Amino acid sequence: MIMVTGANGQLASLTLQELAERRTPALGGTRSPAGGQRRLDFDDTTSLDLTGVSVLVLVSAGYAEDDRVIARHQAALDAAVRDGVSHVVYTSLTGDGDHLGFALAHRATEQLIKASGLGWTVLRNGLYAELFGALLTWTDDGVESAFGAGALAAVARADLAAAAAVVAGDPAAHAGRTYDLVGEPITAAGVAGSLGVAHRTLALEEYRARLLADDTLLPFQPPMLASIATGVRHGFLGTTGPDLARLLGRPLTDPLTVATHTAAMMRREAV
Repeated sequence: MIMVTGANGQLASLTLQELAERRTPALGGTRSPAGGQRRLDFDDTTSLDLTGVSVLVLVSAGYAEDDRVIARHQAALDAAVRDGVSHVVYTSLTGDGDHLGFALAHRATEQLIKASGLGWTVLRNGLYAELFGALLTWTDDGVESAFGAGALAAVARADLAAAAAVVAGDPAAHAGRTYDLVGEPITAAGVAGSLGVAHRTLALEEYRARLLADDTLLPFQPPMLASIATGVRHGFLGTTGPDLARLLGRPLTDPLTVATHTAAMMRREAV
């Protein structure tokens, strides 16, 4: 049996949908289970029951500070070893993202997985095209961002979910492999052009100040988002690669279309 953690999240739910479409039996694990899901709360080790699970798709529990994220992942791996899981598929971060503010927890988790004795595959996911579109801010004159003229090798979340389903469905074929799953480069100006509006570049100082003033963000989020902005702006996140298309056996979903759609939705929601 395959279990996908974080089952109510966007990436995990799409992965479960992909597995279902492939007629591959799979179970969702989440802290708030419904509809046949299993309760799985990384902060409550008594809930970590992986009995009967052969392949664990460990979707990063990255919505926290590094120490908490790593502790959660360690707890999941300890349960996997205890309960006889044979293979872990981990959704990590693209190699280009080593400088990002949230990279450490991913790299630490990769090390924990490799030291666990479990079979493993690491999916180093690129940043979502949906995220890129959502980080563009609407103004009366168009959109603005701190991305400058930099490009992001953005990838549609659905493509990453499909790749996770491919690997989880045949883990032996991907054992001991690390895949860098990135898309095609897109720019903020390109998204703005698709929207038919202008793009204005914010200074990083102004962007960080806005983030710090936003009381809806958790303390770890402003530096995380600022690191994405400067990474894109200065050309560190635009590298392409063949791994994702090879895993999927088809062309990638156009990230510009996805980012444009997301940005358009953000505008409608703001009205």
